[in-house]
Amino acid sequence: MRFSLFNLLQQGLAGNKGWPSQWRTPEPKKSYDAIIIGAGGHGLATAYYMAKEHGMRNIAVLEKGWLGGGNTGRNTTIIRSNYLWEESEGLYNHALNLWEGLSQELNYNVMYSPRGVMMLAHNIHDIQVFKRHVHANRLAGIDNEWLTPEQAKAFCPLLSIDPAMRYPILGAALQRRGGTARHDAVAWGYARKASAMGVDILQNCEVIGILRGVDGAVTGVETNRGQIATKKIGVVAAGHTSVLMSMAGVRMPLESYPLQALVSEPIKPIMPCVVMSNTIHAYMSQSDKGELVIGAGTDAYTSYSQTGGLHISAHTLDAICELFPTVRRMRMLRNWGGIVDVTPDRSPIIGKTPVPGLFVNCGWGTGGFKATPGSGHVFAHTVATGEPHKINAGFLLDRFRTGRLIDEAAAAAVAH
Repeated sequence: MRFSLFNLLQQGLAGNKGWPSQWRTPEPKKSYDAIIIGAGGHGLATAYYMAKEHGMRNIAVLEKGWLGGGNTGRNTTIIRSNYLWEESEGLYNHALNLWEGLSQELNYNVMYSPRGVMMLAHNIHDIQVFKRHVHANRLAGIDNEWLTPEQAKAFCPLLSIDPAMRYPILGAALQRRGGTARHDAVAWGYARKASAMGVDILQNCEVIGILRGVDGAVTGVETNRGQIATKKIGVVAAGHTSVLMSMAGVRMPLESYPLQALVSEPIKPIMPCVVMSNTIHAYMSQSDKGELVIGAGTDAYTSYSQTGGLHISAHTLDAICELFPTVRRMRMLRNWGGIVDVTPDRSPIIGKTPVPGLFVNCGWGTGGFKATPGSGHVFAHTVATGEPHKINAGFLLDRFRTGRLIDEAAAAAVAH
């Protein structure tokens, strides 16, 4: 059935009511070949690639709220692959390669815009760290280059390089292939394609228990709409992974924090790229609607709050006004907090768990959105075949037992 954009908006696609009623939440079947818990970008991408590449059509994606209403709709939309370690380079560059053709793949405009991501250096340590990233990336065939302050100013004229600043800009690392996309469009695009292949997307269907047989393997889930049988469960629920995994008796090495961001009132285009700063902990881009999208840091305490502390946003805005003096008189339109799962090594977990039939994809911290297509692609392979894809073979849960960690703690270019 076809819908006009007006009808989609009128029936709640852009708001918190999910899909139009003709598309929304079919009645659950009694049994599925696989269940994905979480209808965000990663979960829907997983279902899509399972259907497309592994021929699994009897799949359900369960979502306690509405499609794309979690972190997919609460992020700053940045896409890049300039991470440090080889495992991360492979995973994020795989995602970036998929981003470049995703609108054509899904026949849905995800508004991918390779406008460039620039990371500022303010001291000798920054210079050394970012030059190390540049060299590591170029050895791996990933684009990244070093800019002088004058070159950074030429690439982003809005940027101040006044040497009298508290944190003067001494240079910058630039990934030209990086950029932004429309946050929730990727969820809608994957959902539409997966649904067309026969995948059931069950909104307002909260998982309240994971069922196991006498051998310990999963046998299904208990939901607020009844029991559903399955032999494979993939958990992709940012911010709530530990709660869900505890239902199966699995303890995860995760902490959950509110990660804050805000947008300004909309204005005409002035910001040509994404600019990030670790030292003064702020980053900014501009959305297609004209809002300046400003990222802040995480709260210092674990929490499931989606509001965050105003003092963190105030600190970030101080930094933004120093970097971009032109925006000082602009007004904040809204701010929010998304819940991120963070592992001890700040790298994701993608793989099997000790419970047969139970798989997990979590711990992305600030890297979740940019990894969406790549994460879904490799997790689909893992759930469908029972074994990791070669790209996510380094991100298994057992690395926390063996101590073979992937320490990307500083690779976010903001200190979280």
